Amino acid sequence: MLKKPETLFVLGYMLLPLLGLLSAIVGLTMILGGNKIAGAIVLVVVTQVFAFGAFYAIRARKAAVLEENNRS
Repeated sequence: MLKKPETLFVLGYMLLPLLGLLSAIVGLTMILGGNKIAGAIVLVVVTQVFAFGAFYAIRARKAAVLEENNRS
């Protein structure tokens, strides 16, 4: 299922960037609210995981589309 270009499109261009944005907002509000250490961890670690996951899904989609076109 994670090899289909449609699924990778949704993950790479919609879901993971949205979750990265939401986790960045949560991290910033935690920092501004006084919980600086946990907010910095959320901002640096969790946001970056979603960002790199999106890049991985986009690259995997590109490879899946090229493989699909080579078969045809």
